[in-house]
Amino acid sequence: MMPPSMNKPSDSINLSRWLAVFCTLALIVLGLGWELVWAPLRPGGSTLALKVLPLCFPLAGLLKNRMYTYRWLSLMVWIYFTEGVVRAYSDKSPSNWLALLEVVLCVVLFIACVMHIRLRQRDAKAMAAGTPDAPGAPGNAVDPAVPGP
Repeated sequence: MMPPSMNKPSDSINLSRWLAVFCTLALIVLGLGWELVWAPLRPGGSTLALKVLPLCFPLAGLLKNRMYTYRWLSLMVWIYFTEGVVRAYSDKSPSNWLALLEVVLCVVLFIACVMHIRLRQRDAKAMAAGTPDAPGAPGNAVDPAVPGP
């Protein structure tokens, strides 16, 4: 049986997890606010607000820390990135500013997902090698300023 400290994810993994959750929630709120209140395509709101529905599905997987969710969310986010880029250049203010915010949130979400995946894979590799004291193993911080052995 492994010691409890080995099951605890590192601070970097927790940071990437909560950053991904925050960005996903922010994209949902932005999409709803954008299409219903702040700059709808038609007065009174638009059915384009339904575009946030696919973003609701990964929330459960993110909160349950499922690796597969981070993988497919890092691919799905590019659909929203593309919409943001197109609307940033084609829409008028304030919609273009909301589109730029969507682009920023998508990039941060992608970085958080990739960071989470890489950190968890590195930790799993260290655990499989049987070196719980290796850099990157859960609970051990990696200092990029300190050169390795």
